Amino acid sequence: MKKKDVLKNPVRHVDVTAFDATPIITAMREMSFTSRDTAVAADIFSRMLRDKGCTIVLSLAGSTSAAGCMQIYADMIRHNMVDVVVATGASIVDMDFFEALGFKHYKGSPAVDDRKLRELYIDRIYDTFIDEEQLQACDMTVKKIADRLPPKPYSSREFIREMGRYLTTHAVKKGSLVELAYRRNVPIFCPAFIDSSAGFGLVKHQVDRPEGHLTLDAIRDFYELTRIKMEAKTTGIFMIGGGVPKNFVQDTVICAEVLGKEVPMHKYAVQITVADARDGACSSSTLKEASSWGKVDTTFEQMVFAEATSVLPLIVSYLYHRKDWKKRKRREWSKLFA
Repeated sequence: MKKKDVLKNPVRHVDVTAFDATPIITAMREMSFTSRDTAVAADIFSRMLRDKGCTIVLSLAGSTSAAGCMQIYADMIRHNMVDVVVATGASIVDMDFFEALGFKHYKGSPAVDDRKLRELYIDRIYDTFIDEEQLQACDMTVKKIADRLPPKPYSSREFIREMGRYLTTHAVKKGSLVELAYRRNVPIFCPAFIDSSAGFGLVKHQVDRPEGHLTLDAIRDFYELTRIKMEAKTTGIFMIGGGVPKNFVQDTVICAEVLGKEVPMHKYAVQITVADARDGACSSSTLKEASSWGKVDTTFEQMVFAEATSVLPLIVSYLYHRKDWKKRKRREWSKLFA
């Protein structure tokens, strides 16, 4: 078995503009269990889009980008459904930026000899494969961007913006989330940015430049995102998975309070997750639990317990074809930090 025999069937990212899920969501609204929850989630997101004062935050964790949802997230920015992104570093670097450089994710199988994959330098995400050599090329591209910047502290938002700037002239695959966010002034925050391929490139950057290298300022990340919450006032969160991105955006309400400014809880919240609530975790609490911390209002909140690739395309296709996004004003929150 050779690498080319394994990496031969690329993952094809779903295009939610190519089909209209409105009849499915409409039918689900009259059903029960996860179907009804999915329809309620779609309706809450629709409310966010129609609320003229609402800033919408996409909280993104997990590997759905690699699994075929990458174009969905890019389209949400392209069609003005998202004003801020808070994500894991892997979602932004290992997946979106990686493919923008011209690399791909490939269909694979969990029933494979992982020792053989290691011999071939192929990494596995459940049933999805990545070429490790291409991933290392992505790492070194991050280093190249860092090497060109003045040596000082940067928030992850600042550095990812430079990645977007780089893609405007170097992207092989146009229209990635990172590039579109740069062009549309949508800030992207990765509170655990180095927990990704970016980490390897930035370590190499520091080792090669011991006397003058950049650093990442996670505290500035938190303050910048809190500033957006304080300016925006009304906010809604659409969460894929949970973990650090989910907590990070929810905590801005408390951070604003610590800074002496009272802001409302997040008015709208939807979370799609497979995490269980019975062990007290649920990928960082249910939304109702978050209300006890003063983070999320419970008037318009919905937990959807489903694997995201199964329901996300339906929700976003429904929203796209409703066209509420056409009436929204672009927030361009990146300009707040100009």
